[in-house]
Amino acid sequence: MVRVLKGISKAGASSTHQQNGGLKPRTSVLASLVLALLLGALSVLVMLPAAQHLRSLQDGERARATLHTKGSCMVGHCRVEFEADGRTVVADLPVGSGGGKSSVGSPMIVRYQADDPQVVAREADVGGGGAAVLAVMSGAGALFFLMLSVVAAVFMVRQRRAGLSPEVGAAECHASPAEAHSLER
Repeated sequence: MVRVLKGISKAGASSTHQQNGGLKPRTSVLASLVLALLLGALSVLVMLPAAQHLRSLQDGERARATLHTKGSCMVGHCRVEFEADGRTVVADLPVGSGGGKSSVGSPMIVRYQADDPQVVAREADVGGGGAAVLAVMSGAGALFFLMLSVVAAVFMVRQRRAGLSPEVGAAECHASPAEAHSLER
């Protein structure tokens, strides 16, 4: 009777370990690589061009504007209204702009391209600082997840060379000394 109860408790422990064990090593390496790729793409394809675009407006025409539509300005969901060449223009602020906490109707100074008044940015943002900071942060995150996946891959290769599968190695770490001894046989 005692042997049966011990067998049941061991079976329950192993199934509990499989449920709470987390991701398999290959899955975690793949997930880290995907995160590194996404963060790198965000940095290179979105935030760096946004910072360059904001810097390109440093020599643009200057105008007084009001916030027309409030939203998340950092992702490009704000609109401003201003006068350009005697006509009223409502234009979207680009990705990387600040001022999202301002309320509708708040005054601000903008810079726009003389030949295309729809290309506009807040004067406070034309240095590209906010977008550049986000580019660096997402690039650093990409490097972190790339390093994490390399370390995990090296760990998997070393375990495989030692003759252990990653799953068995993890099971031995969580097993009692008696269970670990039975796993060795």
